[in-house]
Amino acid sequence: MRPAAFWGLVALCLAACPERKSTTADEGVVATIDGDVLTRAEFERELARELPSLDGAPSPDAEQLGPFKESLLQTMIERTLLLRAAKQANVAVSAEEVDREVMRISADYSAEGFNDALAQGQLSLAELKQKTAALLTIQKLFQEHVYPRVAVTEEEIRSYYEQNMKDFEEPEQVHAAQIVVKGLDDAKRVQQQLRSGKRFAELARKYSLSPDAKFGGDLGFFPRGVMPPQFDEVAFKLGVNQVSDVVSTDYGFHLFKVLERRPARKRELREVRLQVELKRLKEKREQAQLEYVNALKGKAVIKINQATLAAIKAKAGASSSRIAEP
Repeated sequence: MRPAAFWGLVALCLAACPERKSTTADEGVVATIDGDVLTRAEFERELARELPSLDGAPSPDAEQLGPFKESLLQTMIERTLLLRAAKQANVAVSAEEVDREVMRISADYSAEGFNDALAQGQLSLAELKQKTAALLTIQKLFQEHVYPRVAVTEEEIRSYYEQNMKDFEEPEQVHAAQIVVKGLDDAKRVQQQLRSGKRFAELARKYSLSPDAKFGGDLGFFPRGVMPPQFDEVAFKLGVNQVSDVVSTDYGFHLFKVLERRPARKRELREVRLQVELKRLKEKREQAQLEYVNALKGKAVIKINQATLAAIKAKAGASSSRIAEP
């Protein structure tokens, strides 16, 4: 289940936490956040836009719809709180920043296709700009007021490396090249030329039917299990600079040559330090975002009208081919 596609970036990082809940008498109100009203009409519009993201199901059943609505409501509440926090912190984005992001989105479409995608998403250009401005504002809030608190220490890097050594193991690999021809007789003629001293790469460029022919048949390095089984069976038995006998596969008739071998090994910390640091930084930033939002929610008075939320049904919404929002 992937609720609120537009707000997916935020929702991925921000898990829901318990709130103070109560029911209001107004059927037109889904929730209030410190007195700010989230109307039923607003929620129904957002729900109609986001339902196509629910596992591609155009008409979800009640079992799917209930959790989806709850999760979408949490996302909308969090959005409200984050935008309020951004305003209090004087965090804002310019019209130029919004226009650049919208231009980036529209670049994947023709002019007519972009307008069609907006219509399919039940979204006007003004609404897209508004949503884009909100997302960029939240991202900027995190960048300026959450991420600076996060750092990864050398001790954390070493600890992660030591606890996840299996992730840094490299299997045995071979660097091989191939020549692929259509018939067995063709393969044997190429084989005879190799035995007479012709260079493998030159013959690959001249005769091979594979796309890698322009690179002299070079397949690069690969471990077991990546290539077809027949490739592995031959390549991992050959010594460096050895050429195989003719091998038959569904692709044709092959001749293989092993250019280099790499034994299995464990990558050292110095080789993966940046990779580990970035991974831990991402994890810590996500945790910091979660804690930041939970703190905002803990200070807010949030009231949810559960009766109204339960009464909201799925309506025919946007096509799954709608615009890919930021």
